[in-house]
Amino acid sequence: MNTLIKLEIARTLRNKKFMFFSVLYPAGLYLMIAGGASNTEIVGDTGLTLPLLMMVSMASFGAITAVLVGNSEKIAKEREKGWVRQLRLTALPGRGYVTAKVASAAVVSLPSILVVFAIAAAVKDVRMDAAWQWLALIGAIWAGSIVFAALGVAVGYLATGDAVRPITMIIYFGLSMLGGLWMPTTTFPHWLQKVAEWTPTYAYAGLGRSIEQAHAPELKQVTLLIAYLVLFAGMAAWLYRKDTRKG
Repeated sequence: MNTLIKLEIARTLRNKKFMFFSVLYPAGLYLMIAGGASNTEIVGDTGLTLPLLMMVSMASFGAITAVLVGNSEKIAKEREKGWVRQLRLTALPGRGYVTAKVASAAVVSLPSILVVFAIAAAVKDVRMDAAWQWLALIGAIWAGSIVFAALGVAVGYLATGDAVRPITMIIYFGLSMLGGLWMPTTTFPHWLQKVAEWTPTYAYAGLGRSIEQAHAPELKQVTLLIAYLVLFAGMAAWLYRKDTRKG
């Protein structure tokens, strides 16, 4: 399994188009949204400035790009080309294949987080009170991306090679916008704010915002992410077994 993980990481890093959209694209969006924003004006009742708020949002968005879009499209194409069927003939168990996909996606999501943080610190002079907050932010956003890596595996087994991209894009952009990654949910109508609070992206970004505010993440957000991880991983495992029986 370790060999498969290394192979997956090497393949992803060689994909220049993928690296652009998962690493540089979120950093560019951060500059577009927060580049001209005040470093002192607080956004709504968040207690954070827009540069701080969007730093977590765009780092989360980049990590989701890496693990969700990358995983779903690669798996659908591998199924179509017969690569997954070939792997079933080896000693690699099904859970090993799924684990390798999730683990390799999580590794390549790290650069997208670090680049957004570096841009925020260098261009917008974003600072936090304690060094531990930076490390905790990186750890929380990186670990939380596993939820969306599992979703990517599920979508990859759900959709065919032709259909996977539009399905992934609908999920990707829908969750990003509704979860408040592109704009604060305080700008939404009240009823939509209530809906957004139950999305995995809102809970995911909420982890980072709690750390920026120097307090522990809300229990609801942590519980939601765990529940979504169990749901998505369960879907991925069920769809993999279903695909195996078909093959």
